[in-house]
Amino acid sequence: MRAVVYRRTGPSSVLEVVDRDVPEPGPGEVRVRLVRAGVNPTDWKFRAGMMSGYDEVTPGMDGAGVVDAVGPHVVGYAEEDRVWVFLAQHGRPHGTAAEHVVLPATQVVHLPVGVSYDVGAALGVPAITAHRALTSGEDVDRLRPGALAGRTVLVAGGAGAVGNAAIQLARWAGATVVATVSSDEKGALAIAAGASQTVNYTVGDPVAEIRELAPDGVDLVVEVAPAQNNDLDRAVTRVRGTIAIYANNGGDEFSIPVRETFSRNLRYQFVLLYTLGEDLLRAAAEDVTAALEDGAFAVGEDAGLPLHRYGLEQTAAAHDAVEGGAVGKVLLDIGEE
Repeated sequence: MRAVVYRRTGPSSVLEVVDRDVPEPGPGEVRVRLVRAGVNPTDWKFRAGMMSGYDEVTPGMDGAGVVDAVGPHVVGYAEEDRVWVFLAQHGRPHGTAAEHVVLPATQVVHLPVGVSYDVGAALGVPAITAHRALTSGEDVDRLRPGALAGRTVLVAGGAGAVGNAAIQLARWAGATVVATVSSDEKGALAIAAGASQTVNYTVGDPVAEIRELAPDGVDLVVEVAPAQNNDLDRAVTRVRGTIAIYANNGGDEFSIPVRETFSRNLRYQFVLLYTLGEDLLRAAAEDVTAALEDGAFAVGEDAGLPLHRYGLEQTAAAHDAVEGGAVGKVLLDIGEE
């Protein structure tokens, strides 16, 4: 099979396409013939030097394709099943930038009939991160239609992949969604994803604009840049609201005024999938799949998530596009549908 690998960390030029034996699944594992793979910031960050311990790494956490081998003791999967996969390279050297991937059956999810491989490959890290952020608030541990009814969610960076997933999932669960964006173009994408209103945080008074849209404060903030936005988040979140933080864009540290924060019973939830635990990962996968079955999650310009396609041999360029801030979702076209 063809696979992309790197043997040392560094810039995207360390990536190369090689031929490798098709791996065999062991007990509890499933092999998937990949059709599409998603590219996430995690992929280039690991490649650039945040991960070590393997002689050779194939990057890629997310993908979608067809089961073509099932290991012993696996129940619920058979050859030719259409699936999406997540965290494929977490804790192991070989991810989804390859024609085949082997991973535990717990990280393989059936792809509903009619849902494209493009959508399946765009789920994984963004959608599960968004799910965890959205279930960090008061009394909400699973997403279903109506689970967030009557609540207002503020999504910071509504044109990003996680932001897009958070908007679509929150809207499906019944929330009113406000998204912050940095341009009119990104605002149009957030509206296409399902946001009711957008606020351009680069002009005017974003706190006043958000407060006008949510006079009592927002119930939940899905935050990508806490070092930059924490003052705004506190100012617009209601008493007993939640600020869910899933990234460190714009800085690694921020301070919290203790009395002001605890007097309003604010809750901070930090979100990282790698330590989330199998139970929460599976709950997220089940809820995301339920949203897919309801037609509540899509990709492409009309869904606020433009697609950028690269061949497997162009994986280095795909990494560069993500690192450079490509707006939308970067996918690798790997195999035939």
